[in-house]
Amino acid sequence: MNNTKPKSNFYLILILGLLSAIGPFSIDMYLPAFPDIARGLNTTESKVLLSLSSFFIGISAGQLIYGPLLERYGRKKPLYVGLSIYLLASLGCALAASVNALITLRLLQALGGCVGMVAARAMVRDMFDVRENAKVFSLLMLVVAVSPIIAPTAGGYVTALLGWRWVFIMLMIINVIILIGIYFLLPESKQPDPSFSLKPVPIINNFASVIKHPQFYTYALTAAISAAGLYAYIGGSPSVFMGVFHVSEKQYGWIFALIAMGLIGASQLNSVLLKNYTSEQIIKVALACQSTIGLLLFIVTFLGWNDLFITIFLIFLFLCCQGFTFPNASALSLARFGHNAGSASALLGAIQMSIGACTSALVSVFQNKTALPMAGVMSCCAIGAFTVFIIGRNIICQQARARAVAEEDVEMISTL
Repeated sequence: MNNTKPKSNFYLILILGLLSAIGPFSIDMYLPAFPDIARGLNTTESKVLLSLSSFFIGISAGQLIYGPLLERYGRKKPLYVGLSIYLLASLGCALAASVNALITLRLLQALGGCVGMVAARAMVRDMFDVRENAKVFSLLMLVVAVSPIIAPTAGGYVTALLGWRWVFIMLMIINVIILIGIYFLLPESKQPDPSFSLKPVPIINNFASVIKHPQFYTYALTAAISAAGLYAYIGGSPSVFMGVFHVSEKQYGWIFALIAMGLIGASQLNSVLLKNYTSEQIIKVALACQSTIGLLLFIVTFLGWNDLFITIFLIFLFLCCQGFTFPNASALSLARFGHNAGSASALLGAIQMSIGACTSALVSVFQNKTALPMAGVMSCCAIGAFTVFIIGRNIICQQARARAVAEEDVEMISTL
């Protein structure tokens, strides 16, 4: 339940949005630097892309670690620890002498930074009424979605003017600003719980109690697989736009920003639509549209009909659908877990980033100097998310009907 004054909600959502954006900003800002990193470390862009995959893996594993810590020690202490790790790892990335060192340090950077993503989702569930969660997640996406607009453009200019190492120095500065904001502006939303066990068996049992719930796995997988299409685009876009279509680093940054406008606009329109439609209705339409757009992108790419403008247009529409799907699916996956928000948030993030890491790696593995691997993976993700949503909704409805029948039977027996 939200106990903050309305006037302070702006700062609260801003800080939570910045915490949620640490991961995306750390990804997007160094994408335009891929060619420069490859030249500077005497390696290939495909090898540099593995530093993106390692970042996804670090975020996936790290969120499972921070979930229990956020339950045991409250929300703010783990934030300070994780962001300090992120700060040191970013310094290491700036000083990396080889691509293997960069891959390892990006893993550590993700292990530290992912605490912001877990804590932000848990704190939304802590501080706001469950009926407001989808709207709050849409507001957070406004902050998060600014990342793909600012980060690649800034990264392109920083790389062109100062070199790729300065990208990580900029990330360090941003991290320090967020730490200051946490200290002065972010309230503690959950007191430490010394009774929460950090032993492996209770932690596993706690995660199991969350993940086996149809409400959780249906919407968590829907959000994660749909978002994986976004990560396939993020992983494949440098080689597609700069390699296939031969745009410059600065032009790539502007293209990335333009496409991200679709995500921002849709996420804010989602708040308006929630006044008249349920989250389930919005998700169903958005996924149907995303599947159609993804399939069309794959077909035109396969047939060789795609040029730069067609590719930008279709990806723009694809990300518009993502802006409707993710906030609603995230809110629905956490709705039943107010008492266990940290663990549920950690699982949601881990599933999302694990699948994202796999799709990013797939784009790298199938890279053939065309846009086909990226388009194919994006299409499969959209269709897969729609399929999971339909099957999961049927399971939820069947269980709801079974419970209603059981309750009716109990009521009849009690009247005899």
